[in-house]
Amino acid sequence: MTHNLCLAYGLYRDMDVYRPRKATFEEMTEFHSDEYAAFLKRVNPDNAHEFIKDLQRFNVGRTGGDCPLFDGLFEFCQSSTGGSIDGAKRLISGAADVAVNWAGGLHHAKKSEASGFCYINDIVLAILEMLKYFPRVLYIDIDVHHGDGVEEAFYVTDRVMTVSFHKFGDMFFPGTGDIWDKGFGPGEYYAVNVPLKDGIDDEGFESIFNPVIQKVMEMFRPSAIVLQCGADSLAKDRIGCFNLTVKGHGNCVRFVRNFGVPTLVLGGGGYNIRSVARCWLYETAVVLDREVDEQIPYNDYWEYFGPDFNLHIQKSPMENSNSKEYLDKLKSKILENLRCLNAAPSVQMQEMPPIYIDSDDEDNMNPDSRNAEHFDDAKQKRNEFYD
Repeated sequence: MTHNLCLAYGLYRDMDVYRPRKATFEEMTEFHSDEYAAFLKRVNPDNAHEFIKDLQRFNVGRTGGDCPLFDGLFEFCQSSTGGSIDGAKRLISGAADVAVNWAGGLHHAKKSEASGFCYINDIVLAILEMLKYFPRVLYIDIDVHHGDGVEEAFYVTDRVMTVSFHKFGDMFFPGTGDIWDKGFGPGEYYAVNVPLKDGIDDEGFESIFNPVIQKVMEMFRPSAIVLQCGADSLAKDRIGCFNLTVKGHGNCVRFVRNFGVPTLVLGGGGYNIRSVARCWLYETAVVLDREVDEQIPYNDYWEYFGPDFNLHIQKSPMENSNSKEYLDKLKSKILENLRCLNAAPSVQMQEMPPIYIDSDDEDNMNPDSRNAEHFDDAKQKRNEFYD
């Protein structure tokens, strides 16, 4: 639906659009265990009875669970992950200053376990790719749920700072992300958690997002940014309990982009598909610095956006449990923690590996000419779209 809106608004004219490449098994196991990845590759609804113990062990297909087993699961993971990894490679090569993969952002997946509708953690894999070239990577998460899988992966390193703005308390999934969770060992103070309460609106969110990110940029000085834009923090989400509008959510993207740092923009959660598509279309326009009409043009999903066909949604009349006093205390504590960082961490100089852009038809390619020029292999031509 988001892609269709980008076509309807004509945003594709200002972008290079690529077909997602399927990530390889070897790429996935840069973070995930071989055993877990092999399980995802082999299991399907027809042979699930052969994997009873593994289904429980890896938290897939459990009755009442949040990681269902479905046909094409591994292929979905390959496409989602391939888009994020290749987006990272385009930033590394300088082919783009911002890359977008709305099918990525699956921030709950663990090394050997699925969690929260997330099976393969494309974010961690993209960051690992970035770390081959960039000294420091900043991860920012505005999903209503805590970005626990990404934080856990980099909890003891100072080369990645994770910053998550999320609902915390009341047994809300995943139950992690307290303000006191701030990293360990070399990574102490490099995990930043902003635990929020129900009903936070645009003004309240901006009052804490902007100063925290501003301080993070000053202290950490990242070489690249990964921004997870989970849309379940929007008002009227079926699972989320925040009260952000599309504009408020998009203002976070605008604030981050204004720093001019290479940025990988990813999707994430969202359980009201009409709001999700609106949000990610608007944020695509923000990234492109384009103004878009509030009236949604005709598209293949036209009926989904009725009856008003407006791009922007209104806040819910819900109570905001985040008082100014609470937000001020939260901000004060987080900024105090950030001041414990003496300087941005340095990285030992070493020879950088060549930039290798994978292709689905790489077996037919000349091995001596595999380089950034093959970005164009998966680029969709203008005549594949419509005006």
